[in-house]
Amino acid sequence: MVPLKVNFVLGLLGVAFLNILVLCMARPGVHYYDFVLKETNFTRLCSTKSMLTVNGSFPGPVIQVRRGDLVYVNVHNQGKYGVTIHWHGVKQPRNPWSDGPENITQCSIQPGTSFTYKVILSDEEGTLWWHAHSDWSRATVHGAFVILPKRGTTYPFAKPYKEQIIVLGSWFKEELKAIIDEALETGGNPNTSNAHTINGYTGVVNATVCPTGKTFHMLFSYGKTYLLRIVNAVMNDEQFFGIANHKLTVVGSDGAYTKPFTTDYLFITPGQTMDVLVTANQSPSKYYMVSTPYFDSFAEFDNTSVKAIIEYEGKYSPPKSIPLPNLPAYNNESAAQNFTVLLRSLASKEHPVNVPKKITKRIFITISLNLLPCPAGKTCKGPLNQTMSASLNNISFVTPKLIYWEHITGIYFHYSPFIRALNQYIQDNYIESVFFLNRGIKGVFGKNFPNQPKIFDFTGDVTNISQYTTQGTKVIPIEYGEKVELVFQGTAIQSPENHPMHLHGFSFYLVGIGAGNFSNSDIKNYNLVDPPEVNTIGIPRKGWAAIRFTANNPGVWFIHCHLERHLSWGMDTVLIVRNGNTTATSMRPPPPYMPSCTTSSSILEKGGSPASYESSSLIFK
Repeated sequence: MVPLKVNFVLGLLGVAFLNILVLCMARPGVHYYDFVLKETNFTRLCSTKSMLTVNGSFPGPVIQVRRGDLVYVNVHNQGKYGVTIHWHGVKQPRNPWSDGPENITQCSIQPGTSFTYKVILSDEEGTLWWHAHSDWSRATVHGAFVILPKRGTTYPFAKPYKEQIIVLGSWFKEELKAIIDEALETGGNPNTSNAHTINGYTGVVNATVCPTGKTFHMLFSYGKTYLLRIVNAVMNDEQFFGIANHKLTVVGSDGAYTKPFTTDYLFITPGQTMDVLVTANQSPSKYYMVSTPYFDSFAEFDNTSVKAIIEYEGKYSPPKSIPLPNLPAYNNESAAQNFTVLLRSLASKEHPVNVPKKITKRIFITISLNLLPCPAGKTCKGPLNQTMSASLNNISFVTPKLIYWEHITGIYFHYSPFIRALNQYIQDNYIESVFFLNRGIKGVFGKNFPNQPKIFDFTGDVTNISQYTTQGTKVIPIEYGEKVELVFQGTAIQSPENHPMHLHGFSFYLVGIGAGNFSNSDIKNYNLVDPPEVNTIGIPRKGWAAIRFTANNPGVWFIHCHLERHLSWGMDTVLIVRNGNTTATSMRPPPPYMPSCTTSSSILEKGGSPASYESSSLIFK
């Protein structure tokens, strides 16, 4: 009888252990990271510069978690300027407070201060990235964000032998803040980068100017398959990417899986990420991995390619000349679009698609490069001696940088009026409540961003269409649960080119893309079965793209071109998704502390004190 009792007890313990194991596997993990922003010296292109980094590395540290986990990142700013961090592609359900765009959902983390981001993962799986979202800091402040499958699950493809992160970047010899500050002051084009990078290395760019340069090397073991997690962190150029004599199999993009397809090259825009399998099936030797810019306009651009070396393990005679991949020409529009249309969602039982079919909200947005009049008394360096600008629906977005003070129960709060007003609007039922006076300036934002632009032949003869735009802070309000279709339409105004458009807070389905002017007749050709689920998409030069998503994430979400110069010129706006009818469909409360929108000296001038900072949730009482 004793053995029976023992076996019974052991059986119960085994069942309990399995239950605990299942519970642990199902429970989201919680992770903590410390990011220290600081100036660090780096030498590239035969010169040394000090630049802002995270933890002294370029690219910055990798965040690696699992699907559905929770991540806390404590950012300590030991640099010279205010900075914010954005978790690119993370939906942040109901939590715009930690989304990161400067003066949209938060003010910058000032030097000598810290802020903890709460990064909430949901259904993202694959490769995303994080980057600074203030001025041009993201050129050096960025890194990969790897989201593995939940425990107990695996990839929808054979497990690779090894994984390798590949970050494509830009290298500027000049100080970044000086570059964009000068461009905005003079109204001209900002200086281009001096080189592109792979994992922080430029390689030898111009042997006559700089005969040395570090190159990234990756080892291949013959017969093995590798997963490349590729991030395009380049500032102002889309990229063609390839490996000599090796096929690339795309299996994911922007934190979602795709139907596998094999290709000789990738077309990847700034902001996009791709998961790619490559098999070491060539004769053991050395092969170049190359990233080269795609540019389809006539403005100045950085036309340098960057090389890394794939090096097979084992003994062999090194080649006299390392082979290069055969990549498309820098301005090959067909190659760019032919690649994009190959992207398809996996659309499996484990990874389904949920494309909205019955649309309740339609938005049509034109994308243009424009001019603004040169201010009186200044000499401007833009075309026609005017100021360079950019717009969506002919509105060049202006981010307010005012300071709003309100005295509540003896406490002074320090939030930008834009942040306060936008989030108040989500809470309230009427727009009038968000308009107020601040140092004589009335109104923070307008809800009248047009759902339709002025109609003209967008991609045809625009000789009689003004290149000039108007500035404003106009946003797009949407009710919770709306089924949204948004069509981005490129125009021929001034300098048409490809525009990688990024939407915060959502992934969306790319249901259609094409050349010329969008027409309602294009709807019949939409892919509503397995469209790719992405967060950034390149709008073809003088073409269009249609996306769909369900507005099920209440909050304040930035929309912008991910070419940094266009963002700086105003090619952006804000999407406001109103709260639903329940707590679970409403924004989460703000954190107890948000970065100050002013300095302590300004606080004291107003009669407050640093010690008087209280929970920002009181702001909505």
